[in-house]
Amino acid sequence: MPTREEKRNLNSIPVGSLGVIPMQGCTDMGAAVDKYLVKWRTERENEHKESLAFAGYQRDSYILKAKVPRFGTGEAKGIIMQSVRGYDLYILVDVTNYSLSYSLCGHENRMSPDDHYQDLKRIIAAVGGKARRITVIMPFLYESRQHKRTARESLDCALALQEMVKMGVDNIITFDAHDPRVQNAIPLNGFETVQPTYQFIKGLLNHVPDLTIDAGHMMVVSPDEGGMSRAIYMANVMGLDMGMFYKRRDYTRVVDGRNPIVAHEFLGSNIAGKDVIVVDDMISSGDSVLEVAADLKKRKANRIFVASTFGLFTGGLEKFDEAYEEGKIYRILTTNLIYQMPELLEKPWYISCDMSKYIAYIIDTLNHDSSISDLLNPNDRIHNIIDKYKKGLL
Repeated sequence: MPTREEKRNLNSIPVGSLGVIPMQGCTDMGAAVDKYLVKWRTERENEHKESLAFAGYQRDSYILKAKVPRFGTGEAKGIIMQSVRGYDLYILVDVTNYSLSYSLCGHENRMSPDDHYQDLKRIIAAVGGKARRITVIMPFLYESRQHKRTARESLDCALALQEMVKMGVDNIITFDAHDPRVQNAIPLNGFETVQPTYQFIKGLLNHVPDLTIDAGHMMVVSPDEGGMSRAIYMANVMGLDMGMFYKRRDYTRVVDGRNPIVAHEFLGSNIAGKDVIVVDDMISSGDSVLEVAADLKKRKANRIFVASTFGLFTGGLEKFDEAYEEGKIYRILTTNLIYQMPELLEKPWYISCDMSKYIAYIIDTLNHDSSISDLLNPNDRIHNIIDKYKKGLL
């Protein structure tokens, strides 16, 4: 029986020769994506493979060599070390990878999101308009937390999207955008925000053997009103009930750039004795999600699973260790879309959800100018994996 890879894109001509440029903070993800692409295109049978339109279709690697060297002052330039004329380019960038550094007048300077974004623009500028199409895959959307104006303040995310488009970027693909409405800044260009719901469910089912997936034993909870749609989708597709917290804030004060949270109020049915999946877009310091977990425990919830697309852990891991030891959380699932500190991967409470195969699917499909609708809507895959789990086939 043919695999799903062999069934995809067999009759359409590629937009251009495929080229993948992983930025410095994305090299591991880029290598994993490249491995899938090489495997699929080597195995794929296509009657047109020898035609001129498919020239260079099968290669040992689709990664193009590029670098961003820096001068002693910290200034830099983007260099692409091979021709990109006529290529269908996919540039991968992780703006949150703080593990990288560069020399600034003799001092070590850690790379901030601003540095990563600036390097991305340098590589786009180095392309010089020679590529056939440029797609930026930016899992954590740059400045996505600054997505709306509530006072006299900058709209950084909208500005960044417009800037990329003006530089020649055709499509921008991100994951679980903090507010998808930011795409209104570039209404005439391609913008996709992809949900990793299937990967969360797959990670959960592969690592926890004793779940009872029904409304009587499990529940999905949103930690705030902003994530309601995320929780509603997961609950509906899994056949579970859902609840939500809303954050009561003190709007008379501003602490660390935001109004401090006074309390988390819960709306939903009784959760006593149920396993709870708390689903969110990011764990930053982690204070909010741990407060939610503690509140759920007071309401007699059983095990608490936290599924969050981006595990930033800006306040360190100690508080999560404590919460795990106290039984407030059972497992935390985040993706490898952004940098994961090595010690995180060793934690007994952590489950990493690999997204490299999914990104490879997206790149492979788009290179053939084919629809990614089925990739963006994983209902069937979720139902299939839940059925397998219930039958003990996983």
